[in-house]
Amino acid sequence: MSTDEKSLEQVLWDSANVMRQTMGAASYMNYALGLIFYKHLSDKTLEAAANVLVDAGEVDPEQVATEEQRQAVYKQYYDDEDAHEDLLSSMDMDYKIKPDFTFAAQMDAIRKQTFQLENLNQAFRDIEQSNPDLLGHLFDDVDLYSTKLGSTPQKRNDMIAQVMTALAPLNLDSHSGDVLGDAYEYLIGTFASDMGQKAGEFYTPQSVSQLLTHIVTWGQEAKKGFSAYDPAMGSGSLLLNVRHYIQDVDSIAYYGQEIKTSTYNLARMNMIIHGIAATNQHLRNADTLDRDWPSDEVTNFDGVMMNPPYSQHWSADKGFESDPRFSDYGVLAPKSKADYAFLLHGLYHLKSTGTMGIVLPHGVLFRGAAEGKIRQKLLEKGNIYAVIGLPAGIFYSTGIPTIIMVLKKARPGRDVLFIDGSQEFEKGKAKNTLTQANIQKLFQAYVDRKDVDKFAHVASFEEIQENDFNLNIPRYVDTSEPEPEINLGEVNREMADTNHQIQAAEKELADMMEELTTDDPKKAKDLQDLLHLFQ
Repeated sequence: MSTDEKSLEQVLWDSANVMRQTMGAASYMNYALGLIFYKHLSDKTLEAAANVLVDAGEVDPEQVATEEQRQAVYKQYYDDEDAHEDLLSSMDMDYKIKPDFTFAAQMDAIRKQTFQLENLNQAFRDIEQSNPDLLGHLFDDVDLYSTKLGSTPQKRNDMIAQVMTALAPLNLDSHSGDVLGDAYEYLIGTFASDMGQKAGEFYTPQSVSQLLTHIVTWGQEAKKGFSAYDPAMGSGSLLLNVRHYIQDVDSIAYYGQEIKTSTYNLARMNMIIHGIAATNQHLRNADTLDRDWPSDEVTNFDGVMMNPPYSQHWSADKGFESDPRFSDYGVLAPKSKADYAFLLHGLYHLKSTGTMGIVLPHGVLFRGAAEGKIRQKLLEKGNIYAVIGLPAGIFYSTGIPTIIMVLKKARPGRDVLFIDGSQEFEKGKAKNTLTQANIQKLFQAYVDRKDVDKFAHVASFEEIQENDFNLNIPRYVDTSEPEPEINLGEVNREMADTNHQIQAAEKELADMMEELTTDDPKKAKDLQDLLHLFQ
């Protein structure tokens, strides 16, 4: 990283400090992430143009070493009628950005004090229209004319110019990892108090994503065409983590659904920024529980992963009783708690050879009524494979402890692995964190699938049945420490020694009191009465 470049955290801090003067954290996050995505598309455009022209022998590498040089060369050949079409076709991009509408061009205008929001807004519209299926409405949350940016057009112009100046030193290629996901997590963690309790509702921390996706993909790493499905995908962090465990990453098919439009757009940006081919993306903006999807294409998946909103309300309409996702269980998840509705939706879309992992609150393990009946049916069918307790305070949206429930559709046994990971964390100020060592310990316990004192236990179906199908982890993993044995002989010796000390002290006090004298008859009598007490 050159001296002119800054880390992701630094530019986010700088840009947030600019915007905090006029808007809340939830709002400026949309602007920061949207502009980072725009910068990414622009940087990739200039990089692709430079590579094409160097490979064609039109320019030397040193002529496109800086962003300013790449911008100048791109504009030169783009504006050349003879070279224009060849350049664009050779770049083979999923979108187009005109030279005058790149991030670099906007920054040049900012430096010359000729920047206008209208040009930036047109850049957004051009990008979306260059590939509506892939990019349509992606910048809807970046409202450049909102009064949150300033009360006058000039103030709004200046605000965005300052934000872009703060983001300009970011080199996205130098950041290893999930850029938008890391940016999202950083903003939530740094400004959580400004965002409110629901700040992280649509984001799964990277540590939890790693553990869950490693579990879901285990044993299928060499599979070509691995299909991953997240019906409550949020920003897409779970889906994107699949790439770290599947060998043929280019063949992974990503299916995801998200109800909130702005978060759905964030997931789309995340896919693009990670270079996921458009043909491998199958994302949808809709209510997962309200209507089944997918239903007319690929419907079952190698891996299902999800972190749905906990105990959310849903309609639980009687019509769902005939819905194939729920009809086998005789009851519906209660209106006030959709946890099992999400679980059954995911299980319905799991291949018989696949694995599903879902993050849920502890209540799903022991709540009765309809949830108890669904849980019993799942256990009788052998669908519940493992229950992994996670530490409290690892999510931004809630401080309650959660679990990862692992499910399989067809397996020979009905036993369940219980892992108590409640103490597997590193304490932090804003939240607790699963370290890499914690993740590896939990994953290895899942793989080994054997009893570990005070940590893991494989419970037979009969044992679970004896517990009335209650899956509360402490019933199966006893982490209590035994009371130390009491040495009665030692206690007797200590009591005798104490009595001797008391008697010696009393005798010494009595001897001292006998030396006391007084001429007052009443006081003399009181003194004698007191001495009798020590005799």
